[in-house]
Amino acid sequence: MREIVTLQCTECKERNYSTTKNKKTTTGRLEFKKFCNRCRKHQAHKETK
Repeated sequence: MREIVTLQCTECKERNYSTTKNKKTTTGRLEFKKFCNRCRKHQAHKETK
């Protein structure tokens, strides 16, 4: 039931990471603070389609 989702930087809009999530238990969009190679600092990354 886990599906692969892509994480996108909120500042530069680059898609940097992919992860999995359980769609039954987590219905909202994921958001993590991850390192962005283009921005060269930690930024918020949100789930995209």
